[in-house]
Amino acid sequence: MPRYRITLEYDGTPFVGWQTQINGKSVQGAITDAIAHFADEATSVRGAGRTDAGVHATGQVAHFDLARDWDPLKLREALNHHLKAQCIAVLECVVAPPDFDARFSATGRAYLYRILDRRAPPALDRNRVWWHAKRLDAEAMHDAAQVLIGTHDFTTFRAAACQAASPIKTLDRLDVIRQGDEIHVHAAARSFLHNQVRSIVGSLKNVGHGRWTTQDFRRALDARDRAACGPVAPPGGLYLVGVRYGPGSDPCCLPASGRTGLTLS
Repeated sequence: MPRYRITLEYDGTPFVGWQTQINGKSVQGAITDAIAHFADEATSVRGAGRTDAGVHATGQVAHFDLARDWDPLKLREALNHHLKAQCIAVLECVVAPPDFDARFSATGRAYLYRILDRRAPPALDRNRVWWHAKRLDAEAMHDAAQVLIGTHDFTTFRAAACQAASPIKTLDRLDVIRQGDEIHVHAAARSFLHNQVRSIVGSLKNVGHGRWTTQDFRRALDARDRAACGPVAPPGGLYLVGVRYGPGSDPCCLPASGRTGLTLS
């Protein structure tokens, strides 16, 4: 039974998240249904990251098994044909080793968060950025962000309902970069806690607004208390941009400045 690995992009706005749920349509469910339509098979589709409702992806990775052998190019085209009514596109499809697991084989994940800080609200990027009408100090945000690099107890920056066994995580990179009227927050680690990136971004926005200093940000981390966290950033500005498998010299598969996607081996 061959195993296939696919790389996808999707607009998370109409979905309840990656994972199949009873309260609405999911990305995982849409792909599973598409496979059933053309392959006449029921299969389990496993993703590298369980993105929340409203969160987007430009480099999500998933795998599934099928009973028959498919040419990967034809399989990609069949998936895209049956997903054309959805906000999902399969960018790549390859045959994977039988022991490959999109989630558990991953050695790094990278996220991008987009903040639009201009007076005018977004017209074309509604639900794709977090809009702030006043200019934020991106340099101050970047300086504060470096407090989180390395291994820490991230209790302050995890969802109350997070099911991870431990709040200890290692953050490999956290950069805040201005791109015109946008601020891009790039985060990379082996894995993340539930709502970790959005919680960090919300607190960094307090720094950019001048409400917090770097020391305030450090105190929030050291508090190990969810109540010390700033506002949680909305899901629409968050993108899963890449997943790494195996060792690499790059900082945990984070794309270069100005890019929102990447190709990984």
